[in-house]
Amino acid sequence: MSSTVSHLIRLRLDLAYDGSQFHGWAAQPGLRTVEGRLTEALSTILREDVALTVAGRTDAGVHARGQVAHMDISASAFTSLPGRSTRSPEEALRVRLSALLARDADGPKGSSDVVVHSITRAPEGFDARFSALSRSYTYRICDDPDQFDPLRRRDVLWVPDQLDVEAMNRSAIPLLGEHDFISYCKPRDGATTIRTLQRLGAVRNEGIIEVTAQADAFCHSMVRTLVGTLMRVGDGSQSEAWPAQRLIERSRDGQVVVAPPHPLTLERVTYPDHTELAARALQTRAVRCLEC
Repeated sequence: MSSTVSHLIRLRLDLAYDGSQFHGWAAQPGLRTVEGRLTEALSTILREDVALTVAGRTDAGVHARGQVAHMDISASAFTSLPGRSTRSPEEALRVRLSALLARDADGPKGSSDVVVHSITRAPEGFDARFSALSRSYTYRICDDPDQFDPLRRRDVLWVPDQLDVEAMNRSAIPLLGEHDFISYCKPRDGATTIRTLQRLGAVRNEGIIEVTAQADAFCHSMVRTLVGTLMRVGDGSQSEAWPAQRLIERSRDGQVVVAPPHPLTLERVTYPDHTELAARALQTRAVRCLEC
């Protein structure tokens, strides 16, 4: 977005958060949310209203290591950020924001459950949501009671019986590619449930099962439903063919299994080369239809 034309400057924010004490990303009256906390702090610093656009709206309790958002601020607010310091406006904003978030956080002194790692000028055409090529999530499970670590209870699901990881991976294969995932998500009014699932698989890593899901985008609760479905295969309560059957049925019925939110982390969001950002945003906004 050109500041010479609109007098607005678009900034990209790369951030992480512990979702344990947040009611999700999206601002909600009377509830503590990531968006609400950030916009409050940013508006205080910039002395103007701020609206954030995020790559992926995480649910209550879900964490993020590689979340991305953008905001448009006035050129006057941007240039005034350094004050008498020699910092760039972007770095001045990051430092002041970090200090404010840490000061108001309910936790160990000097820390915060939301951290903005970097603030940069966004290239022409950048949109944190629509320019993204993919979002990648990890869901962590411990299926060995001898390995339950109370220090990890906020980001690992404890299950009492061992899961068959190989069976989970075999059952995930038919779900890859472009499909209508209505059986695996909570649809929103006017939004498509057609997605391209690029990766879905589980590995054991130092006693923890890590389920990775990557797609161009995810519907509401889609990752947790995919994981919950694979877990039913892993514990033997459903056959390896069941996830594919659920996909074909295109139905949200009593068989829907949504895994708990706290073991889920948004790991990263990927974007195309700067020259392709605007084109990608236009492509993403187009409504998809499998029968078109």
